[in-house]
Amino acid sequence: MQKDLKTLFGEIHGLDEKSLNFLVKALEKNNLPGFDYIEFKQSLGNLLAMDMVEETAFKSVYATAVAVGLTKEKLLKSAKHYKQILNKEKDQFDAALQKQMVQRVEGKLKEVEKLKAQIVEYRKKIAELENRIQKAQGTIDNADGQINDAKAKIQAREEAFQFTYQSVFNQIDQDIENIQQYL
Repeated sequence: MQKDLKTLFGEIHGLDEKSLNFLVKALEKNNLPGFDYIEFKQSLGNLLAMDMVEETAFKSVYATAVAVGLTKEKLLKSAKHYKQILNKEKDQFDAALQKQMVQRVEGKLKEVEKLKAQIVEYRKKIAELENRIQKAQGTIDNADGQINDAKAKIQAREEAFQFTYQSVFNQIDQDIENIQQYL
């Protein structure tokens, strides 16, 4: 790739680096052959880096791209292809996030409920089971912190991904609007 896609899509501050890398790799892996939206975006980025007016940059890149067989229809079609790639990655991310939520949080919640039930039984036999009750209570106390930590990490990860995803997605939408408006 001429210009790093991460640079092209990662200009907005506050994007999650890991999410951006993940999304950009998916775009690179699914890059269509020939001159399409990705190469258009790279060329556009080069011209904009030279402080060219956006409309002029779009028209200049498009004029050059026409020479290699690109049409406005092909450009828009390929941009939509990359949006579909991003949507697939988001769906996979959401599924993985849900799986983590089930494994890390719901599993711990079930474990805590089981331990609470055991405590009720231990209290019936308090004399001979005092040691077990203290052990189980300690596990519960630790589990609450682990659950809260896991939830916080997962939610922070989701927020970072959603912000980065929406930024890249919106940039493509804006480019599509500009292509439709300028070309």
